[in-house]
Amino acid sequence: MDRTLIIVKPDGVRRGLMGEILTRFERRGLRLVAAEIRTLDEATVRNHYAEHDGKPFFDPLVDFLTSGPVLVGVLEGGEDTWRVVRTTIGATNPKEAAPGTIRGDLSIEVRENLVHGSDSPESAAREIALFFPHLG
Repeated sequence: MDRTLIIVKPDGVRRGLMGEILTRFERRGLRLVAAEIRTLDEATVRNHYAEHDGKPFFDPLVDFLTSGPVLVGVLEGGEDTWRVVRTTIGATNPKEAAPGTIRGDLSIEVRENLVHGSDSPESAAREIALFFPHLG
């Protein structure tokens, strides 16, 4: 079974969409195997998104992700679970996300786009180890 990481971002938690978002993944046949609601510290967010350091959106992204509680979770499913999750989430820019995706149906802001999903098997392994080291 493959595993991947998701984060329901502060806007998703604040808007009460955690259940809706998790339900969409479960309807795709994925299983939540670890989850925790926590407020992320700046160092963890900077480490998590390190590949974007120096880009104009990096500091605002860090500020946003540390602005309130998030739900960090690990989803498990068949081959290429990370790809199923990314397809279910939709395009980064919700204005370009297809109807039927989480972002296409529930979000309109690029910065506040509800949910993060790992973008490759390598990212999934690194991110799961960062947030749930006991699963590694």
